Amino acid sequence: MATARLRLFPYPEDEHEDATTPSIPIQLSDLYPLLAQAHRDNYVWLHDFEHDRLMVSNDLYEVIRAFSNCRPSA
Repeated sequence: MATARLRLFPYPEDEHEDATTPSIPIQLSDLYPLLAQAHRDNYVWLHDFEHDRLMVSNDLYEVIRAFSNCRPSA
């Protein structure tokens, strides 16, 4: 199985945005395999972000809400 690869790009120095303000769009299809691997292998860095809030589209939010209400509990 291929390992998920994350490409890193240098932060442009000429932009003076607050580093804590979310401003980089990313597709869920790019993010999911990386998060799944980090969760499966219990990477410590993932825990550093577990209380961060994410902005999602309204339709994704509705799907997540519906899924959480109908999936079987453990």
